[in-house]
Amino acid sequence: MSASVSYPTTLESPFTTLPELLALHAIHRADHPAVIQDQRQLTYAQLDAEVNRAVAALQRDGLRPGESIAICAANSIPYVIMFLAALRAGMVVAPLAPSSTNDSLLTMLRDSAARLFFVDAAVAEALAPVTERIEIPLLSLDDSQSECGFSQWLADSAPQPVELKPETLFNVIYSSGTTGEPKGIVHDHQMRWSHIQRGIAFGYGPDCVTLMSTPLYSNTTLVSFLPTIGLGGTLVLMAKFDAQRYLQLAQQHRATHTMLVPVQYQRIMAREDFDSYDLSSFQMKFSTSAPFHGELKADILARWPGGLVEFYGMTEGGGSCMLIAHQHQDKLHTVGHPLDGHDMRVIDEDGNELPRGEIGEVVGHSIAMMTGYLNKPEKTAEAEWYDSTGKRFIRTGDVGRFDEEGFLTLMDRRKDMIISGGFNIYPSDLEQVLRQHPDLLEVTVIGVQSTSWGETPVGYAVLKPGADTPADDILQWFNAQVGKTQRLNRLILTNELPRSAIGKVLKRELRDQFQAEFGVLA
Repeated sequence: MSASVSYPTTLESPFTTLPELLALHAIHRADHPAVIQDQRQLTYAQLDAEVNRAVAALQRDGLRPGESIAICAANSIPYVIMFLAALRAGMVVAPLAPSSTNDSLLTMLRDSAARLFFVDAAVAEALAPVTERIEIPLLSLDDSQSECGFSQWLADSAPQPVELKPETLFNVIYSSGTTGEPKGIVHDHQMRWSHIQRGIAFGYGPDCVTLMSTPLYSNTTLVSFLPTIGLGGTLVLMAKFDAQRYLQLAQQHRATHTMLVPVQYQRIMAREDFDSYDLSSFQMKFSTSAPFHGELKADILARWPGGLVEFYGMTEGGGSCMLIAHQHQDKLHTVGHPLDGHDMRVIDEDGNELPRGEIGEVVGHSIAMMTGYLNKPEKTAEAEWYDSTGKRFIRTGDVGRFDEEGFLTLMDRRKDMIISGGFNIYPSDLEQVLRQHPDLLEVTVIGVQSTSWGETPVGYAVLKPGADTPADDILQWFNAQVGKTQRLNRLILTNELPRSAIGKVLKRELRDQFQAEFGVLA
């Protein structure tokens, strides 16, 4: 931490909790801005006091350490308060995605055994058809429901202290709330403490201003949120990402740090007025969660002040890689090399370890590993791989290879790899070529069923504003650039690609859409 701040505890401690650090900031940095959203601002003293009121309310209502609450809402100051309060009360936070279907939300509520459910007006409206199936109390974070508003729910009494241990559970984050079966990934306070400590190396601290536009239910966001609050910085919240508004806030608040997913970087850099904003305050920018192509990284390095760091890893934990892009501009096609203390390897279909240069599934081991999937021991077992010594690794489901210098190049998700006529085709290779067409803004490639080839590749693309090139012309151009086995069967132009809230292209949704419209190809 900054030399200007001296706390009774040190960040070199084997273990400290986020609620403890918040209490220290409330004493030593009482008047420093902790969180800002639009016209509202809370200092550390005010944030700590509001968190205590929420803890007291939880205790008043009979909730106990080890139990859980669920939150489903856009980013807001009350969301931050409630998240921190649950932790201070020794409870587990289950942050849920507002983009989830109602059935998925009901499944996640039951699975997490949440005792209270905090929502905002938009989520409450979406849940209206199934409200009678929700068996726990709903509370309105934005006070849109006056009879169960957050402001009225808060207590005025002091909370009872709760001891938090390294193994105390911190959160359960669901890996699939938009499609597929939701799986709850459990993390403890020790794992999250390591994220706070890691932030020091990237300049997080009392003077940092972090502009946060990714959703709080995502592990992507927590990687930036935790060190900002834990190390006494200032958090500037956006409820919803907008490229122009982001740039305005960055300039206004003199942002020093940010975490963005690649599609957000793409939309920011594509703005014609990008160079008119003063972004000189930035020290470090981060990205994770989705493929981040090298050309975009190079553009950011050339035009956006401050460093650029890409993290590769999973919410489940295991091994993580880091690319310090501004230091390794010859490695922008990679996701970097494993973090210190992270053991990452590549295995084949039979679970045999492969040497550097060979392509296989990436597995990883580190202190930052999930306890397991909540209530799903069989899914936990499927996600694990053990080496010959019995060491536990988490399987990523990603296909990649390490080069001789230890940098990892990702090919694709294992489930997205296309096997056409016996050949392995990696969509990322095709996307890299397709992205070079001057009229295309966004691209993706999926594998669809084919009676002749088993699977065959199909491309989806979004044209740049003002472009009107026919899909057949782009298809002919593309197929002239690649080998026969890599040719696209067809190219479909669309207004937008379906994405999750953190920017991942929902390829399964595209595959389902294609099959419903075209069936199985010849």
